[in-house]
Amino acid sequence: MTVVRILGSGQFRLDDGDVGRLNDLDNAVAAAVAAGDAAAFGQTFGALIAHVREHGAAVADGEIVTSDHVLPAEDTTLDEAREAFSGEGAIPG
Repeated sequence: MTVVRILGSGQFRLDDGDVGRLNDLDNAVAAAVAAGDAAAFGQTFGALIAHVREHGAAVADGEIVTSDHVLPAEDTTLDEAREAFSGEGAIPG
């Protein structure tokens, strides 16, 4: 299991098999950020968040688990994302 936190939205457990797809989406977000392409960032970051929500199971509010990966809040702007998605992105690998 891989635990992904979306800041401001909680944590989600995903099967380890989802890590490859998460990494692909993360790389697309990082490329959009590096290019300064706001439209591509909005689309790819939205797809990354949607994938976590659709394929993950929410961690119960009272349960304390360590996150393997932390994604910025859903309303993150391109400028705010520059730090989170620099280098290998938010999901290294």
